[in-house]
Amino acid sequence: MTDKQITMYHKKAITIALIALAMMPAALSQKASEAARASIIIDTDLGSETISRHIYGHFSEHLGRCIYGGYWVGEGSSIPNTRGIRNDIVEALKRTQIPNLRWPGGCFADEYHWMDGIGPRDKRPKMINTHWGGVTEDNSFGTHEFLDLCEQLGAEPVICGNVGSGSVEEMSKWVEYINFDGVSPMADLRRANGREKPWNVRFWGVGNENWGCGGNMTAEFYADQYRRYATYTRDYGDNQLLKVAGGASSTDYNWTETLMKKIPHWMMWGISLHYYTTNWSNKGSATKFTEKEYFETLERCLNVEKALDRHITVMDRYDPDRRIALVVDEWGTWWDVEPGTNPGFLYQQNSIRDAIVAGLSLNYFNERCERIKMANIAQTVNVLQSLILTDGEKMLLTPTYYVFEMYKVHHDATLLPLHLNCGNYVLDGKEIPAVSASASKDKDGVVNITIVNVDPARETEILIDLRGGEYDSVTGRILKGKELNAHNTFEKGETVKPEAFRGARIKNNILSLSVPPASVTVLTVVKR
Repeated sequence: MTDKQITMYHKKAITIALIALAMMPAALSQKASEAARASIIIDTDLGSETISRHIYGHFSEHLGRCIYGGYWVGEGSSIPNTRGIRNDIVEALKRTQIPNLRWPGGCFADEYHWMDGIGPRDKRPKMINTHWGGVTEDNSFGTHEFLDLCEQLGAEPVICGNVGSGSVEEMSKWVEYINFDGVSPMADLRRANGREKPWNVRFWGVGNENWGCGGNMTAEFYADQYRRYATYTRDYGDNQLLKVAGGASSTDYNWTETLMKKIPHWMMWGISLHYYTTNWSNKGSATKFTEKEYFETLERCLNVEKALDRHITVMDRYDPDRRIALVVDEWGTWWDVEPGTNPGFLYQQNSIRDAIVAGLSLNYFNERCERIKMANIAQTVNVLQSLILTDGEKMLLTPTYYVFEMYKVHHDATLLPLHLNCGNYVLDGKEIPAVSASASKDKDGVVNITIVNVDPARETEILIDLRGGEYDSVTGRILKGKELNAHNTFEKGETVKPEAFRGARIKNNILSLSVPPASVTVLTVVKR
């Protein structure tokens, strides 16, 4: 045979092997003594949809130590800061290329009156945070401080207005204060408070969870309220507002349908949705859990995906061109608070289990990027599924942080069509897919593949057929832990962190690799 014939024969053999693997019954890969197997086909030349960087957004509420004791330490603090904002948190989040930050809530948004948080800090009125711990806040962190934070981060602000206890006038004036560049009472007030030029904030949420803590409204009533608020939140200059209607909780498909029917589509950029991966009746510990609890968590994560698909189906019925975005602006795991901490502060640890959930969720959001244009994990610092935890001057990065840092390769990249065939992770007669994957191509033609192996005991051997291009180089990074509950502490801050992955090989556009149990892997493939 000629070299060309040998190469063609080799590729044909690989393809046959992939097909055989795809046809292999899942049960055959479930022998404990054997590695699991999976095959992936990626069409590197067929992508058409863009994975918005805003899918990798964040959420920070006035809750517990997210703002006070998190981002905000004050200008007089011994902790290094810039205008009161902690430098180490800013630098850490910049390494993830954080695209946006949602504020001030959450439930807090619908009891927050923004004018209490502007002007000289020593003259700002105090308030009681009735939702989260009943603590008194001094309003030292308000509009100017938040927008300063976003500028330091290089992130777009996402501001959630008060519909529950506020007024149309209040939100209208807030938009004017932030965005108007002319002469007006609000613009003049902004200048008097030290900011000459407007910030030109694009993203505005009209209320939060208005079916619950945001006013206990019906879907019909909220839809009418949204139309009022949206009418009086104005565009100024060339800055066009991207308004997000307060959407449903979990599986309330009627709420989504009502908003799609009753709100003119030109009046909203997106509809939000909140869905947490948790067992509301028994959340459980963040670090002390059984394999059964681990499996059930992944089941719930996959149920989130099914629910989102049903919301998307409802939206497709009324918006077949998918002009309106689905905005998953609160998502993540929710465990019991750490022992000895304020129950209202929602402070929890973060383990490999949380990293697995993050990887699965982000892969899913990527795959639905035609409809999902923004998502915001709850919450960035010291609350729920945080990227960062602090204790005074000490700071640590969680496993979830590293997933976001690794997945930044997908920001604004082109989603690549991907077909995955894999076995199942089986426990007590139940089963879920053992592998999740997503692939994209950046503006330079580099292909990035993110792979999650959820099986806690078995490695998975994977063959990836890269079609539509010629590739000859692969590098990778991997996040894993020795145990499912592996996590970082203030005493041992690098127990879980990414490391170089050198186990991938590429020949004739076929990637072969083996990923360890309970791991998140990113592969970067370069075209000749």
